[in-house]
Amino acid sequence: MNVLNENHLGSRSELGRLRLYAMAVAGGIAVANIYYNQPILGLIEAEFSGQSATAVVPTATQLGYALGLFLLLPLGDIVHRRRLIIGQFFALAIASVLAAVAPTAALLVAASMLLGASATGAQQIVPVAAALAAPERRGAAIGTIMAGVLSGILLSRTVSGFVGEYFGWRDMFWVSAPLALVGAGMMSMALPDLSPVSRLSYPAALRSLLDLWRRHPALRAASIVQAALFASFTSFWTILALYLETPQFNLGADAAGLFGIVGGVGVLAAPLAGRIADRRGPHSGVGLGAALTLFAWGALGFWASIPGILIGVVVLDVGIQVALISNQHIIYALDAKARSRINTIFMTSMFLGGAAGSALAVAAWNYGGWSRVSLLGFALASVALGTRLRRRGAHPFS
Repeated sequence: MNVLNENHLGSRSELGRLRLYAMAVAGGIAVANIYYNQPILGLIEAEFSGQSATAVVPTATQLGYALGLFLLLPLGDIVHRRRLIIGQFFALAIASVLAAVAPTAALLVAASMLLGASATGAQQIVPVAAALAAPERRGAAIGTIMAGVLSGILLSRTVSGFVGEYFGWRDMFWVSAPLALVGAGMMSMALPDLSPVSRLSYPAALRSLLDLWRRHPALRAASIVQAALFASFTSFWTILALYLETPQFNLGADAAGLFGIVGGVGVLAAPLAGRIADRRGPHSGVGLGAALTLFAWGALGFWASIPGILIGVVVLDVGIQVALISNQHIIYALDAKARSRINTIFMTSMFLGGAAGSALAVAAWNYGGWSRVSLLGFALASVALGTRLRRRGAHPFS
């Protein structure tokens, strides 16, 4: 493999607070687009009544994101990442307009897939922060970026719920288009000119993914754990708006969005998890995150009330975030010359899990309501915790 020296990324001192915060905000703007449709799914279904394709809008967005991760993220090692990231924000603005004007549910599904693929600019930003940060500060840098990403996820549901309830679901996508252009402008001003770290061709970069998967058992374990946890996460948020609309609660899309604010506690957990990973190692954080997710679904399943949902949301978001930061700290230390491709494997696995979680949650909801969704979430969290415990048993120090 003919690889350029990592110093082409610029000196690590370039990752100052202003640049780091700009990257965090831009990451949040990008990733928010894959969650806008969740609180307003009921409104979309009402407009496209009788068109069954509306049920797969969240799944299509997650699948588009996973496809973008697999096809676009490897480019981060072999092209100028600044140009790539800015270009993806422009594509995101175009996809938002297409979603806003979609005349049928099928075309909205297609636009949602394009939105998901374009939103992967958020995950182009994370390896940049890992590369520019000093090794002893890498966890803190990743935690700050992921706090921005999580803020985008959580605020997206709040904003979308209110915009959808009081203006209409199409207006949410009209709002997201200029936000994407803001993200492009921020990255144009904040990112340094990042040279490629590899001279691999694009087909060779894609082929190398299998070799990286085989070579790093820690990457395989991290990918499986995070895929199961994120499936659990998306199963909750995909169904929450529908659950709150039932006679038991009789609440609208704006109420579903408000739960995003409650889950904002996870934003505080991200930098803290990063600092702990820097000081004490990231491996214990993975198990803790999986255990918290399991506990959250216990509360959500057995305490069918607003307080139960509130507690479940907080613990669920903290658990997912702690595990994610810890797993990212592990994988970015595996090979400095292949961080974007390693991130491709990890994040593609994670969002395929998310897409599966959304699809399974819809099926569980249609089959048996909230009790079946809760059982699904609990089972997925159990898979994640079991995988981590088996990994620790076979490799106590990994």
